[in-house]
Amino acid sequence: MQSKELYNKILESNKKWVAEQTKKEPDFFTQIADGQHPEYLYIGCSDSRVHANEIMGLKNGQVFVHRNIANMVINTDLNALSVINYGVEYLNVKYIIVCGHYNCGGVKAAMENLDYGILNPWLRCIRDVYRLHQDELDAIEDKNKRYRRFVEVNTYEQCLNVLKTAEVQKSYYETGYPRVVGWIYDLHDGSLIDLEIDMEKELSKIRKIYDLTKGKRK
Repeated sequence: MQSKELYNKILESNKKWVAEQTKKEPDFFTQIADGQHPEYLYIGCSDSRVHANEIMGLKNGQVFVHRNIANMVINTDLNALSVINYGVEYLNVKYIIVCGHYNCGGVKAAMENLDYGILNPWLRCIRDVYRLHQDELDAIEDKNKRYRRFVEVNTYEQCLNVLKTAEVQKSYYETGYPRVVGWIYDLHDGSLIDLEIDMEKELSKIRKIYDLTKGKRK
């Protein structure tokens, strides 16, 4: 099928989807147009095989989503930081979920010593995670197991990066929310694996250096 035909097929599929939704729930579009009140902020990978609503079993309007290569939360990425700010301060989300996935192309690229051009600065942030956990990762002889573990520690570090933001800290200490959790999605069987990050413990470990709850500088 040619690209133009594929494109037109998408628009036709949209019409069918609208008809099906309206038949099942006549007020579906009226409700979602009225506003969003999601309980969850999902920060995941841009991988085309991983979609937040589907793997979480949630409907439209229940999850606020940000995606990029390898589910990174980088302190110079105003896109990700703006999403976190909006999710916490305006949507009052209860959970911020950082979700990595096995077979992640971004993580795999960061394991290779190759020049990826414009992707190099982004991949360097992932490689920095490897450096932080190099002793553990280098000790894993099986390359596939090391790859899987790298996905896990990268997700863990991105959870810490979320905890380092001022709005998350202030909201958590004032209200007990949001909770920050780390997940891994397994493409092989569709399961979600909870990394069981202890938020209180992690905050206590980083708070001396990253505590931003004392107010803004005047």
